[in-house]
Amino acid sequence: MKRYRFITLLMVIMFTFLMVIGCSKADEPSGNEKIAYISAKENSQYEKTFKDLNLGVLYDYHLKLPQADKSWVKIWVESYKNGEKMDPFHVEELSYGNNPAPSVEGPMGFGIINTNAEKPLFFLYSSDASIPPHEIENVLNQEGVRGSLWDYAIGKEEVALESGETLVLGVYRQFKESFRPYDYQDNDQITQMINEDMTVLLLKIRVELSSQP
Repeated sequence: MKRYRFITLLMVIMFTFLMVIGCSKADEPSGNEKIAYISAKENSQYEKTFKDLNLGVLYDYHLKLPQADKSWVKIWVESYKNGEKMDPFHVEELSYGNNPAPSVEGPMGFGIINTNAEKPLFFLYSSDASIPPHEIENVLNQEGVRGSLWDYAIGKEEVALESGETLVLGVYRQFKESFRPYDYQDNDQITQMINEDMTVLLLKIRVELSSQP
């Protein structure tokens, strides 16, 4: 009970911080900028806190929207088990846009609390919207798992996105035998990984220049 109270307090503090920094504007965009810029924040304070307290895994990023008032953002997590899409396929999905500010930047990410539990807690967050931690059933395997791996699919350098372009941000894998590395931006290797691993979760983002979702 004390552990869950602490987790709840941690989430409240984190989301309060996100709401505060989410109000800040980015620099005014120049005419040649793309619709979004994103980079991984490996070893951020959020991520270190999760590791130190053994809470689970956290993927933390910095998202910049130079045309936030004309952009619609979609962040989601796809789920695969034994090479097949799970039901629901999108175990998490966050959609928002048309910020009143012309340009915005701030943190975004995905977290899993208690990865070894029967009902782990999933959450998504960004500077504009969030999905608080809630239980997800029948996604992560608890039997026959030899190991698990979570990894960023992009690095610390900014990746520029065009309108409508989909980008893989992170991967969570469970496997029953030995595993090997893959290129997470190569569709063929992603397909091979899905077919070889027990469970695969893909964190993705797409930003569109549109006034409607």
